Amino acid sequence: MAKMNLDLCLNFGELLSYPNERLKPVAADCYRQLKEQEPGAAAIFADFIDFLEARELPQIEEIFTATFDLQALCHPYVGYQLCGESQARTMFLMKLQELYAEHDFSAGTELPDHLSVLLRFIAATSDPAGNREIIIDALLPTLEKILKGIETEDQPYRQLIRALQTYLTNKVETGIETELPERNGEKELSHG
Repeated sequence: MAKMNLDLCLNFGELLSYPNERLKPVAADCYRQLKEQEPGAAAIFADFIDFLEARELPQIEEIFTATFDLQALCHPYVGYQLCGESQARTMFLMKLQELYAEHDFSAGTELPDHLSVLLRFIAATSDPAGNREIIIDALLPTLEKILKGIETEDQPYRQLIRALQTYLTNKVETGIETELPERNGEKELSHG
């Protein structure tokens, strides 16, 4: 069973947040790890790296905003993608808040259903069964909807979403086993 790389989940989460000065180093680290562990996802991700290398941060911010904020079909909010603006989304947000509280996790300043928050949650949680459920029932359907909303094949954030989709699909197919960082000299290991 392949281990779910928690650093990769954190990296993808950061890459799906509003761009900042850490974007390029995080993307480079993500690409390096994907090449070692998920060559198929790395091949897709390579186009995103090329995009980042060819642009400065203000241009990247503009493209990010045009992709995720200005196109309703591509909003990076899982509840919105799955339920629209409805009572069901409100219930979904409440359930996420409860789940986060159970695990002493904070969504920070973002809504709890933002893709980046869910990826950070997976990285912070040693619950393979729960993580698998989030990936299958929430993340993968959302990524599929966002991909349908991105009209052009060469759109750089499409490549990022496709690489994440490939990575998560592989983890679901091979089984999710996560290893958390060492704490107090002991390794915490969870099997799923």
